[in-house]
Amino acid sequence: MVEFTKEYIENLKRIIDDRDDIKAKELLKDLYPADIAELYQDLNLEEAIYLYLLMDGEKAADVLMELDDEDRGKLLKELPNELIAKRFVDNMDTDDAVDLMRGLDEDTQEEILSHIEDVEQAGDIVDLLKYDEDTAGGLMGTEMIVVNENWSMPRCIDEMRVQAEEMDEIYYVYVVDDDGRLRGVLPLKRMITNPSVSKIKHVMKKDPISVRDDDSIEEVAQIIGKYDLVAIPVLDSIGRLVGRITIDDVMDEMQEQHERDYQLASGISQDIETSDNVFLQTAARLPWLVIGMIGGIGNSIILGNFESNFASNPKMALFIPLIGGTGGNVGIQSSAIVVQGLANNSLKPENIVPQILKESVVALINASIISLIVFTYNFFMLGDRGITASVSLSLFAVVMFASIFGTVVPITLEKLKIDPALATGPFITITNDIIGMMIYMFISSALA
Repeated sequence: MVEFTKEYIENLKRIIDDRDDIKAKELLKDLYPADIAELYQDLNLEEAIYLYLLMDGEKAADVLMELDDEDRGKLLKELPNELIAKRFVDNMDTDDAVDLMRGLDEDTQEEILSHIEDVEQAGDIVDLLKYDEDTAGGLMGTEMIVVNENWSMPRCIDEMRVQAEEMDEIYYVYVVDDDGRLRGVLPLKRMITNPSVSKIKHVMKKDPISVRDDDSIEEVAQIIGKYDLVAIPVLDSIGRLVGRITIDDVMDEMQEQHERDYQLASGISQDIETSDNVFLQTAARLPWLVIGMIGGIGNSIILGNFESNFASNPKMALFIPLIGGTGGNVGIQSSAIVVQGLANNSLKPENIVPQILKESVVALINASIISLIVFTYNFFMLGDRGITASVSLSLFAVVMFASIFGTVVPITLEKLKIDPALATGPFITITNDIIGMMIYMFISSALA
């Protein structure tokens, strides 16, 4: 990993200001695309464009895809569409080209496509743009080596050489029938040990693991992880091979998904970066802060209605943070477990009721232990039987409610097609805080 010191950046800026192409190319020569993309944060747009135009097309395309969406968009706005087509898109795999095109408006997409020299590549990009970006079809690329099951091994090797010329990496050799349906994969070992086999179908590995073009990215990630694959073929509704997805594409997509879920769970309503401006960050963070404020006002109204209880027994106020904090923590724990189960597909529809029952048992044990500890503390330290009983019973009820509520909410959100990660954030905390206060106040009033 390269660390760019202040001196390094200042030297690079001087080289750019002097328009010293030779020195600039020398600095960029040994850097990986990800490292060059990192430099973007320390350069203005004009300086970044200068460096991009110095790089060869393939490296420039790789660097462009390493940028985040916002920085990439800013750069592309300053470049002519013909240059984008010939310098970037022509040097990209179709899956990367589609990612690039999705961030552009339709008119720009059409103009860029019109400048792509390879008509077949342009057609593939148009076809891939029709898929939902959250499906296997939206993530796949069309660069792959495909052979026919009826070919001989010599012909197969000749065809592979031709197809491989246009590819950077070769993961698998896919075998199809005359209608393009996937029949198997051809392992390298079998190619070497069977050099003169009459037909490929006699030595191929049949029934390879595959996914459908309408499968979700989460499903694709689970299958790749389960079977330790580096790439997986994508089939259409009738079994024809239409593309392939590589593990690096899945990892990038899942990382983005996890970042979105983490921000959502933290009460951030949209995807933001540290480099985003003040207005974007405020717009992303303010909604849940306002909701939290409303929840706080709701709590104050609840407590205000029981003002007489506090006047007669001020010690009740000491346990408000305990009740609210415990309910929020328990709810987040329960929802986090369910969200994880939904994400990795270990929590299936038929297991939902058993999961709720299991969580109820866990909640019963936790509630009993926590309330007993608090009961013991209050009994010896406060000597007030009323508070001792009300706090212990309230904690028991709050833990039971928060556990079950934290389990049911993400399952419900999943059914409603809403990201269940929402249940691990402020939503659970605020709700449990309000309900917890109501439980505490009503139990305390009943025992007063």
